Order: sequence, then structure tokens, then C-alpha cells
Amino acid sequence: MKVLKKVTAIVCLAAVAGTLGLSNLAAPEVTYAADTNHDDWLHTDKDKILDMNGNEVWLTGANWFGFNCTENVFHGAWYDVKGIVKQIADRGINIIRVPISSELMVSWMNGTPLPVSSVTASNNPPYHVCNPDFADPETGDTKNSWEIFQYVVQYCKEYGVKILMDAHSPHSDNSGHSWELWYGKGGVDTKDWIDSWVWLAEQFKDDDTILAFDLENEPHGKRGYDAGCPDSIARWDDTKLENNWKYAAETCGKAILDVNPNLLILVEGIEQYPKTEKGYTFDTPDVWGASGDASPWYGAWWGGNLRGVRDYPINFGSDDYNDQLVYSPHDYGPSVYNQTWFDKDFTTQTLLDDYWYDTWAYIDAEGIAPLLIGEWGGHMDGGKNQSWMELLRDYMIENRINHTFWCINPNSGDTGGLIGNDWSTWDDEKYGLFEKSLWQDKGGVYIGLDHMTALGENGQSLNQYYGGSPSETVTTPKVTTTTTTTTTPKVTTTTVVPPEELIYGDVNGDGVVEMTDLTMVSQNLIGDIEFTEKQILLADVNGDGGYNLADLGHLKQYVMKEKVVLGPQPK
Repeated sequence: MKVLKKVTAIVCLAAVAGTLGLSNLAAPEVTYAADTNHDDWLHTDKDKILDMNGNEVWLTGANWFGFNCTENVFHGAWYDVKGIVKQIADRGINIIRVPISSELMVSWMNGTPLPVSSVTASNNPPYHVCNPDFADPETGDTKNSWEIFQYVVQYCKEYGVKILMDAHSPHSDNSGHSWELWYGKGGVDTKDWIDSWVWLAEQFKDDDTILAFDLENEPHGKRGYDAGCPDSIARWDDTKLENNWKYAAETCGKAILDVNPNLLILVEGIEQYPKTEKGYTFDTPDVWGASGDASPWYGAWWGGNLRGVRDYPINFGSDDYNDQLVYSPHDYGPSVYNQTWFDKDFTTQTLLDDYWYDTWAYIDAEGIAPLLIGEWGGHMDGGKNQSWMELLRDYMIENRINHTFWCINPNSGDTGGLIGNDWSTWDDEKYGLFEKSLWQDKGGVYIGLDHMTALGENGQSLNQYYGGSPSETVTTPKVTTTTTTTTTPKVTTTTVVPPEELIYGDVNGDGVVEMTDLTMVSQNLIGDIEFTEKQILLADVNGDGGYNLADLGHLKQYVMKEKVVLGPQPK
């Protein structure tokens, strides 16, 4: 079993400054509580993400944009930001993907934070109090973007929410995601992009609230119709060209892990990938007007094409570093763009056959690496788009694929959001669709990613879920909040079982069958831990008289709340 990696930075700040040429690294002074536990860092094993104890975790979150835009702060900061974070936690979202511009990170690194706009920062009781932490008590002005961001991290820490940072575009722009590459806008070059990521890793290397970096949002671009390979699109091959996304991601990821080897590094796909099985490469001339089978290219959503992983997998240079790799495609439905795979009465199987499997799903299905669907979502149209959302949601639940929904914000034009324009009222129908994909136990209690701090008022910590401490295994109520003031409690209870009664699947002997047991069965089957004769008996969950991989699959179905019977099967 893999243990927690050393938290101490391999490269000190002075060395980073000397090697990478960073300047003016001193950050604006902000006082906040330090995280002294350092026990929430994650790593990977095949297609799973694990905590420091080897227990599988499931990152199920949502996007909240704004730091990537010209406002340089969360949209909705004209309302109570801490209150919104609390709502997010209370509704079971265990990680927030935070889009940010590289231009803003560079300004922080250089000690000249870009200003914020559209922020309500006031502490003037009894007349008006909103985001008092964001108000400078001496000047009465709004604090800068770097100071506000650090408060956001502390709010997440307080409510048990983790953060995934996403370099959404090189420049601060509300439509910055349209730019194809990680450099070339806002004065940001490839070195700036890498240096600013390394700097941010250094700032938070002792705080496991920020667990992961998504290196760049949606690298993309389509080939033109010429004989060469234009340098304005993202490619994925074995070259060292600046626009080779694979090479850039490997270089940047390794530099980050040299500073904090405990961060998860997310690598998205590109847009087009050549049909290498037919001999095409990124340097193959296009065929004018060719489409379908005649085209030399496989298309995909921006950042969604991970076919290149088969031919050229990401390699950060060592096994330990590669154990921090997560691939992160984006996937959308027909309300964003009517792709060819929607031109039928599509099902999960047709989506897999026509697009999902060879584009990204194989990475999880074949145990190559974990996946995190960084963006998915859309409008509740009662039709094809809603059907697509439900199919993808159920596929992610069945295969325990990590994900972050797009988005919390109400002001996303092509998808809408989970929250209303008042940044308080939630869309119960959309949240109801999404909520099923959140990590929760069999009693419906949400599960966070922090070992000690429970996820909001309605969730539990990892130690509560996995039984890390007897004092933390008490019954935990869940309150489902609606847009009215009514609440409906849900309670998880532990049944006391007579010693002679066998609970098939309960290999850890705690009286319940859940993810801990599934993890232990998996570890036993690959030889990491040994079972007693009684545990082997209990692990025969499909009742066929033998214990093997078929039992692992049967137990997974049960844990994922599918209607299967454990142990001897009824006649």
C-alpha cells in the first residue's frame, strides 16, 4: 500500500527563484489559520484515486468561475461568498473547480495582483455587512485579488470543501476559454504559465485544501487546409514543439511536483487527433472537404480528445510522479453543440461506441489512470440534452468516475447553472439530477475529502466514513435543504448483528457493507493484504462457492446501490 509522500518541498523557494527566474515572490500579508494535519493529500493507483491510507475517494464537485474573468474574482462576489461556500458544502459538493487566468496568477507571483471589480466588501453594521473579510479596514477599499483568494481557501477549509485549480486561459477574459493554447495572450508565454503554477504550488504546499491542479483548460484547434502543420493548434505527439500539449503538460507537471509531490496533476485532452492507424500524423496534409471515414482526423469537444494517451501517454519522469496523474476530458450534450453522435436515439452504448470509449472512457475501463470529467452539464430541456446528462451521470456513477459539474454560476450562457441569479436560490430540478452523482453513503449522507472536517452541515469526514476514530463513527443526520425552509432528515444507522450471523461482503467486520469492504477485497485480490478464512467466506458475495474477481464486480454493484443480493442466492 502506498503511504503519504513527504510533504516537505523538494525545491526550496530560493532555489525555485534562482532556477526559474521568478522575481518579487513576497505575497501580500494575509492572516489565516494554517492547516497542520497534512493528511488529505491524494494519489492514484490504476484507475482509482486514493487517500493516504489507501482508501478510495471520489471527487464529485462543481465549477465556480470568475477568477478567470476580467473581474478577477468569483462571480457572485457581490453577494456573501462565505455563505455561498457553505451552501455548496451543505449540498454535498466535496470539491470546487476554480477557473483562473494565468495572467492573474502571474500578477500574484510578481507581487502586483490585478484589481478586482464587482465585489461587495463592506463591514458597516447595522446597515450593511457583506464579505467583511474582503474590506480593508484602514482604507475602506476592497482588498486585492490575491488576498481575497486566500480567504476563499479558508472558507473552503472551514466547511470541509477541497479545491481544484484550473488554468482556464492565459489572459483574464470572460471568453478566454476560446483561445486555443496555454500561451500567446495577456503577455503570458509558456515560461510564465509554468512559473506561475510552480509559484502557486509553493504557496500552498503546506495546505491540503488545494488538492489538484488542472494544467490548462481545453487545449484545442483544428487543422487548416494546407500541407504543413500550423502552430496555432494544440497537438499531442512525441515532438518538443511549443504547441505540443503532451510535452508542455509533462514539463509543467514535473516542475510542479518538484515543489509539491502530493498534488494531483490533471491533464486534459485536445480537439483533433490524427488517425494514426492509417498512418496519419499531425504533419499529414489535410484533404479538402474530407469528412467521416475519409477525414484524417478524429474530432472531439475542446479538451475532450484523449486518444493520444494510447500512443503517447503522459510521463512525469518517475513512478511516484506518475501516481499523481489524472486525465480530465470535458464532455457536453447537444444544447452546447449538436455533434454527430447525437443524430440518433442515442443510448449509453451508442455514445460509448460512437464517441466516449475510444476518446476517453478506455482510460478508466482499462485501468490506465483515473479520469475526472472536468466539465459536464447543460440546460434542463426535458429532451435530448437532459437525456444525455442523465446517461453520462449514470455512467460516471456506475464506474465511479470523478467529475466537476459545469457550473454553479447562473451566468453561463450555453449551460445555465445550479444557483439562481440571486446567488441563493438553487435550481431544484437541475440540482436533483446532479445530486445523484455526489459521493454519499447508503443512507444518503454526503462524504467529504477531509479526514477531520465534515462536509458542511449535512455531510461527514473521511474518518467518519471509513471509521478512522471510534468517536467519529456516530450516526450522522443529513438535512436536505430546499428553496423553502423545510428540511427532511436522513439518518445513517449501524445495525447490531448477532455474532453468529454472517454478513456477506462485510470483510472488515464492522456490521455494514460499504466502500471500505470493496477496497479491502480489491487489495486482497491483488495481493496487498491477506484475508482470514472467515473473510474469504464473507468475500464470496455472489454465492457461487468460490472467491475471485467475479465477487469484486458483484460487491461493487451492491456498494453502488444496484439491486443485487450478497451471499447465497435465493432459489
